[in-house]
Amino acid sequence: MSVDPMTYEAQFFGFTPQTCMLRIYIAFQDYLFEVMQAVEQVILKKLDGIPDCDISPVQIRKCTEKFLCFMKGHFDNLFSKMEQLFLQLILRIPSNILLPEDKCKETPYSEEDFQHLQKEIEQLQEKYKTELCTKQALLAELEEQKIVQAKLKQTLTFFDELQNVGRDHGTSDFRESLVSLVQNSRKLQNIRDGVEKESKRLKIS
Repeated sequence: MSVDPMTYEAQFFGFTPQTCMLRIYIAFQDYLFEVMQAVEQVILKKLDGIPDCDISPVQIRKCTEKFLCFMKGHFDNLFSKMEQLFLQLILRIPSNILLPEDKCKETPYSEEDFQHLQKEIEQLQEKYKTELCTKQALLAELEEQKIVQAKLKQTLTFFDELQNVGRDHGTSDFRESLVSLVQNSRKLQNIRDGVEKESKRLKIS
């Protein structure tokens, strides 16, 4: 097995190429063992059908194990070559290729670029602070508008109640009654002012 960690390939595939090859190796090896066991069982059944056969199951097992070792040796040699081809040509990312998440490293940034980015960050922070203050001011103004709206609603409710009272007392139009009330108040104020002046004049004389 290769000792190269191939970390960049592992970053792309989500697994190390060596792990992939190890699993393929184990799968091939398990399949080889299963085949040899099946061959051994077939040979034993064939020998049971031969009368006076001198070959024992133990000898069959020894021959099977010997042949298995021979096949495994050849398989290991072939798999070693196949592993090299896979790791070099199939599961390896070329050195001139960058993964999408590493594209930002393709073009190096200078000190001037860094300062420019830092300045942009500071400007964005200032803009954020300004917008935050504006938002708070708008929220405060909205609260004031809610208070004014509530007071206006109370005033309208008060006028509605006055209008209902006027209707109960035979006044058909509340606006006309209000105008008449204001005019009468002014007349009363003028009469009061006249009485006060006359009273002062009498005292002086």
